[in-house]
Amino acid sequence: MYATAKDGTRIYYETAGETGTPILFIHEFGGNYDAWEPQMSHFARRHRCITYAARGYAPSDIPADLEKYSQAIAVDDAIAVLDALGIEKAHVVGLSMGGFATVHFGLTYPDRALSLTVAGAGYGCEKETEDYFRGVSLTVADKFGADPAGFAEIYGRGASRVQFENKDPRGHLDFVERLARHDKVGAANTMRGVQARRPSFWDLEDKLRACTLPTLVMVGDEDDHCLQPGIYLKKTMPASGLLILPKTGHTLNLEEPVLFNLHLAEFIAQAEAGAGGLRDPRANPAQVMRAD
Repeated sequence: MYATAKDGTRIYYETAGETGTPILFIHEFGGNYDAWEPQMSHFARRHRCITYAARGYAPSDIPADLEKYSQAIAVDDAIAVLDALGIEKAHVVGLSMGGFATVHFGLTYPDRALSLTVAGAGYGCEKETEDYFRGVSLTVADKFGADPAGFAEIYGRGASRVQFENKDPRGHLDFVERLARHDKVGAANTMRGVQARRPSFWDLEDKLRACTLPTLVMVGDEDDHCLQPGIYLKKTMPASGLLILPKTGHTLNLEEPVLFNLHLAEFIAQAEAGAGGLRDPRANPAQVMRAD
């Protein structure tokens, strides 16, 4: 099935489950719609689940024009998928690139989200690494543009991916094979248009502080580039919680599917029960302790 974006780009999506509140899953750069299968299968028992291929990822359309790729466009594409299904609000769950889209979804369309789950997001966010990340993104774009299959073997075994390979070699092999199927044009344009241009979380501080949506931030403790951004989101977003998974890298939902599903299910249940509200002001570490 396809949704139609504002500019006419077709966005492929799949659904599972007929009842319950909707959950929208947004994939990372290294994944695609099918990388959410452990979550689609699990949550479809009690929820209406949706996953989709971002523009630039088959079977969605792959625009050749770089200007058809941006962080704002990525968020509008997510809205287009919900609109195609007639869904007013959903729990929004994103990993890495999809985690950035989830944050921006909540900031841009807070009335369309029931909650936000931001997993493995933040690489390149810290101000001291911002320029370096942009340079790396452009290099990765060139590499995927030249040889997706060959570069997938390198990219898929980066410092925050080897944890997945060590725990689950078969699952990791599927991940690398999926990565090797990236379209040259789509992967390069996604890196150049979305990844290299996206704003740092630190540039969004005022908007993040104003976001009162229940938010779960997930990060692996060996996903070094995402740890501090994850802590920053926790400290900045007033209704957020932070989950750090031990001995875990970047590909959280595939590397630790049981833990990911367990904590996501509990978070969604709390959000639907109205228990995902603002932090209790008594928990503010800056308050003065009274002696009486």
